[in-house]
Amino acid sequence: MIKRSVLLAVLLTALAGAYVYAQQFGTEPVKLDVVKLADDLFVIHNDFVPGNTTALVTNAGVVLVDDKFEVDHANVMKQLKTFTSQPVKYVINTHYHGDHSGGNAKLQALGAQAVSSEKARERMVAGKQPGLTDLTFDQRMHVRLGGKQVDLYYFGRSHTDGDIVALFPRHRVLAAGDMFAFGDRTPELIDYAGGGSAKEWPATLDKALALTFDQVVPGHGVVTTKVEMKKFRDSTQALYTRVKTMNAEKKSKAEIEKVLRSEFKWADLHVMFGLDGVIKEAR
Repeated sequence: MIKRSVLLAVLLTALAGAYVYAQQFGTEPVKLDVVKLADDLFVIHNDFVPGNTTALVTNAGVVLVDDKFEVDHANVMKQLKTFTSQPVKYVINTHYHGDHSGGNAKLQALGAQAVSSEKARERMVAGKQPGLTDLTFDQRMHVRLGGKQVDLYYFGRSHTDGDIVALFPRHRVLAAGDMFAFGDRTPELIDYAGGGSAKEWPATLDKALALTFDQVVPGHGVVTTKVEMKKFRDSTQALYTRVKTMNAEKKSKAEIEKVLRSEFKWADLHVMFGLDGVIKEAR
């Protein structure tokens, strides 16, 4: 298992930009395994970073949700071949970060079309990322292939301003991306540079939780349940409320940081990318 210090460095890299992803971390592929959710639905999983990849298999091809770093492409394809010989037709990016979209260009070269929210694509363009998405949407989109369907929803700001969720309605499974990543942090990284928002995150999760599903594929970590996602939602609200209260009490930046570290498990990179933003937003 990767050490926590390494994971933090990896996530720090992941917020720095698409090319930085590849240059500073995505130089070595990670070990992958396959988690079977149904006869036609699988998760290509790894410990923590990069993000989970969900695969829906149809008789007309495969729909992927997220595709890890570029360096992981060969291993992702190798894992796919353990349960299907169908080609990838669509890859859906839950947001713009390279640990979820880094494989786009190589999949596009094989004939796949990449899909994201319009806002996520704008971030990709601004970051000069390879593998820009081919198809975008503002609020809702359906991807249909081989008689099966994936429903895509954009509900607003959370981890970034372009996060989406992908619902597999027949399976009652939601691929949540980093709108709900890990389960032991509160919340996942707030990428203010990428439009993220601690204030709006709980309401965005409320809309996602209104969908019909039982299982959740988080952006990172093990497959979990809607109950755990609801707990995460409550923790995001608690964090924002706590900072707002401390602002009203005229607490110093150092005092607020101490509380976020002790009560909400914030580590160095959470502080680096989120502290100033959440203090400003919660005034």
